[in-house]
Amino acid sequence: MIQLRRKEEIFHVEEEWFSADWHFSFDGYVDPENTLFGTLRVFNVDTLIPGAVWPMHPHRDIEVITYCVAGAFEHADSLGHDGVLWPGDVQHTTVGSGVEHSEINHSDRNPMTFIQVWILPWKGGLTPHVEQRHIRKEERLHRFLPVVSNRSPGALPIEQNAEAYAAALTAGDRIDHRLEPGDGIYFYVISGAVSLNGQALNAGDAAKVREEPALTVEAAQESELFMVGVTL
Repeated sequence: MIQLRRKEEIFHVEEEWFSADWHFSFDGYVDPENTLFGTLRVFNVDTLIPGAVWPMHPHRDIEVITYCVAGAFEHADSLGHDGVLWPGDVQHTTVGSGVEHSEINHSDRNPMTFIQVWILPWKGGLTPHVEQRHIRKEERLHRFLPVVSNRSPGALPIEQNAEAYAAALTAGDRIDHRLEPGDGIYFYVISGAVSLNGQALNAGDAAKVREEPALTVEAAQESELFMVGVTL
């Protein structure tokens, strides 16, 4: 079963220094129909204006995946890590027993967009740690590249049976992804236009996928995709 979620149906917030699409209940947005998808708790697409700083704030017992879509994502945290993610780069944080972090637009000229995903961990109180990886576009070209995973070599590890994938497609590309029984996929079109098992999606659209043996994605034009796999 594929449940499409059009961009205009997803909760949107506009503030002076950021705008965002929040796909699941978050902060003051409460939607009983979109609170959890398996262990997926949050899927936010945030854009910060030039020079904007999301101030240091605490989290606990969450696996955080951050994927830079456009611009330059600068981060800092209470563990002493800092650095910059460029488009296509990914960061994973096991928040565990507690971490404070901030999200910063590294540029004072251009906006910055990132996807942030929260996954519920195996258990609480894990030792916090942060890792990140630079990903060349060629690595995710014509394929779903696992960027965070508890079972795929080369991906950043996560404390849950979950995976995040990135893909860069050219017009006419067709790629397949096999699902095991009980798997669920949250599928998101960053840019471009594709069909997902024959259903058309455009930039900003998403889909919840359940009880499908496989996904077939065909690109109508150059497209960037991101998806999260969880056990339902």
